[in-house]
Amino acid sequence: MSERQTFVLTITCPDTVGIVAAVSGFLTQYDCFITEAAQYGDPVSRRFFMRIVFAGGALTPAAAEFRKLFAAIADRFQMIWQLHDLTRKPRVVIMVSKFGHCLVDLLHRYHTGQLNIEIPAVISNHPDMRSIVEWHGIPYHYLAVDKHDKEAQEGRVMEVIDRSGAELVVLARYMQILSTTLCQTLQGRAINIHHSFLPSFKGAKPYHQAHSRGVKIIGATAHYVTADLDEGPIIEQSVERVDHTHTPDDLVAMGRDIENLVLGRAVRWHVEHRVLLNGSKTVVFK
Repeated sequence: MSERQTFVLTITCPDTVGIVAAVSGFLTQYDCFITEAAQYGDPVSRRFFMRIVFAGGALTPAAAEFRKLFAAIADRFQMIWQLHDLTRKPRVVIMVSKFGHCLVDLLHRYHTGQLNIEIPAVISNHPDMRSIVEWHGIPYHYLAVDKHDKEAQEGRVMEVIDRSGAELVVLARYMQILSTTLCQTLQGRAINIHHSFLPSFKGAKPYHQAHSRGVKIIGATAHYVTADLDEGPIIEQSVERVDHTHTPDDLVAMGRDIENLVLGRAVRWHVEHRVLLNGSKTVVFK
């Protein structure tokens, strides 16, 4: 590692005595300067979670050698661990249909540097968002869905994802149900956003359905994609109160704002390696 190069180390393992001491001692031994540290021991799952940001020093070994040396500690504590170079921008592919608010918000965050990512491709089953995506200089892949052969379209989707080297796929209101095979292929590296009314108000115009029932709270959920539709590990949620004065269109507008906010947070936390899976849940070091 070059001196002052910044890395993040993430760890999950069975909870036991001595983990923090072993990790911090190792980093000290190899001249690493810790700039941020967070940890959590889950009393239910009995799993331990840690995220440490550190800068390399003059005596810190190169990343490949660091990984070899740290493997001894990882084996001792049965760790699932990763070392990430924070100077490297993760590559993120976005998928969208006709509703562009989440896409546009992510493009703005990317364009202004709020999201430290590269976007090598946007995939859509409709041509509607092509102009705004290409204005940002990003390739737009219009891959129409044939309802009689969705498998072929998903094959082309995976070709784009694989060619782009994407580490994360974001379903920014991509209004297609992914097959079990594709969900399993993208496990742990695909994020979806949806309104908070599921499973109460499914199908078309959920905000209108909610308005007709007089709901008092609306919101959005960002979660990892799994084969269980809209039931993957939740990363972030937010809500806002509404009342009898709000029209269905008001609810739609407010809902889209919340979706933007929640999805933006979830993507940023994921690419900053702040989200660790804990069974069907997540640990998020904000």
